[in-house]
Amino acid sequence: MVTERQLTTSKTIHRRTGRTFYVATRLLPKRVRHPTYVLYAFFRTADEVVDDAAGVSPDEQRVELERLREQALGRESPDDPVLAAFREVADEHDIPDAEIEMFIDAMQTDIEKARYATYGELESYMRGSAAAVGRMMVAIMDTADPEWAGPHATALGEAFQLTNFLRDVREDIVERNRIYLPQTTLERHGVTNEQIIHRDHSESFSRVIRDELRRAESLYWKGVNGIQYLPEDCQFAVLLASVLYAEHHRLIRGHEYDVLSTTPQLSLTRRLWVLVRTRWHWRISRDPETVFRAVSSIPEANDYRAGTGAPAPVR
Repeated sequence: MVTERQLTTSKTIHRRTGRTFYVATRLLPKRVRHPTYVLYAFFRTADEVVDDAAGVSPDEQRVELERLREQALGRESPDDPVLAAFREVADEHDIPDAEIEMFIDAMQTDIEKARYATYGELESYMRGSAAAVGRMMVAIMDTADPEWAGPHATALGEAFQLTNFLRDVREDIVERNRIYLPQTTLERHGVTNEQIIHRDHSESFSRVIRDELRRAESLYWKGVNGIQYLPEDCQFAVLLASVLYAEHHRLIRGHEYDVLSTTPQLSLTRRLWVLVRTRWHWRISRDPETVFRAVSSIPEANDYRAGTGAPAPVR
């Protein structure tokens, strides 16, 4: 059983490092909310090994990730309250070891890989990071039909991560020398890595961001389409998370796609406004797609077929 200390530690990490998702998590039922705090804290603990690695050599980062892997899989006794809590949650909810392995493998990728030649390469990375996270969330929600819900959870996790990549272009290049925009998209619009390194915004770069926004938006529709397969007491929280993450697209467009000179952030006032508006529409219609259509900043059709998850033609 997860102890009060472990839960408090996990919740504190979640609140400090994941403000957007934290708002939605607070609305989950307790049986799901508490394990979600633990999952998120574990994800952040592993992520920070490679994201906050100033002065730490790649070999040391690999050793630390392997230590986390062994403890997360229960092969070694956890020496950290977050890892101990995660192992309890994984056992209680039958989270497959394969999902944990995939997630740690993705974190290891960040040690060595800073550029992605194609979207296919980036998608492979996300299958181990965001997609694995989505599938773990399906497990702790005790979804009646995970086979139906799983692909949609994968799509939604990837949509959230793509939104983060687009929002954080400046932060990723300045702090970590990483570019999560496919090189093929950059090349198609005549944008070089050097332009991004020097944070040289241009109309060509705006076209890159527009293309990648469309790609993410197609995934939002596939993901939201699957919220209906989740337990009823979890649906609104997941829908709200979708609307909140998608709200960054409105900010990015408002900044004329310039994510090189600034990192668009949702204010507390904006997050609360989105919550109130989404709740009001949810009272009228309990259909996730109908509410998402009414309140989100995602176009219903923009070079892709709404609701099908068909990708924008930007590969």
